[in-house]
Amino acid sequence: MADGTPALAAQRREKPNSNWARQASSNTNLQHQVVNITENLGAARRINWLGNRSSAVGGGAKRGFDIVASATAILLLLPLCCLIAIAIKAWDGGPILYRHRRIGLNGTAFDCLKFRTMVANADQVLVRHLAADSVATREWQEDHKLKCDPRITLLGVSMRKTSIDELPQLFNILKGDMSFVGPRPIVTAEVPKYGDCIDHYLRARPGLTGPWQISGRNDVDYATRVALDRRYIEEWSFLRDLVIILKTVRVVATARGCY
Repeated sequence: MADGTPALAAQRREKPNSNWARQASSNTNLQHQVVNITENLGAARRINWLGNRSSAVGGGAKRGFDIVASATAILLLLPLCCLIAIAIKAWDGGPILYRHRRIGLNGTAFDCLKFRTMVANADQVLVRHLAADSVATREWQEDHKLKCDPRITLLGVSMRKTSIDELPQLFNILKGDMSFVGPRPIVTAEVPKYGDCIDHYLRARPGLTGPWQISGRNDVDYATRVALDRRYIEEWSFLRDLVIILKTVRVVATARGCY
């Protein structure tokens, strides 16, 4: 009896520990299942996001033109780019380039390059401005643009008027992230606004210029912008790309719809 009591007590002590261990093991398994389900859902979202991967609109001919034209433009405009870089650095000592994550061909994200036209703490300035101005908030929600943008520096205003802030995108074109002509590059938050037309957008590389730029730019409402992109994809031709490039020169010279 005396010999059996310690053994029984030991069993009683072990039993709760055993139950705890089984419960912990069960919880661990459940956590693994949740993680696996989450990962599978994430994979499914990525598959749905990318859709059926396809070659870009225009194929090899369009890509070949982009490579030759962007490389030539970079060489010719390199002195101007160096002067702009010096001016930006001298203005406030901040970064020369601004990188913004955009959605490209087949849903692939890339860093769209621009010369910085905004103050260094632009994100914080935007948050404060939208919090204090309900009209600006609605404008931002509708177009992701502000006509009176407090983030833009005086130097930046002149660069935007002439569109020279977009010259670094020549490197995006050379790399293959963008094309000379294509849909306007959008951010993830804009995807829902495209609706079913997002499938058209994802079939092309975003453009340095495109139908939106020669049709009023920021003066065009968002629905029209989406319709222009869709029509461009459906009716693409190399000749039309050349026409858009020529018209872009006139639009840039007049600064129409630019802010």
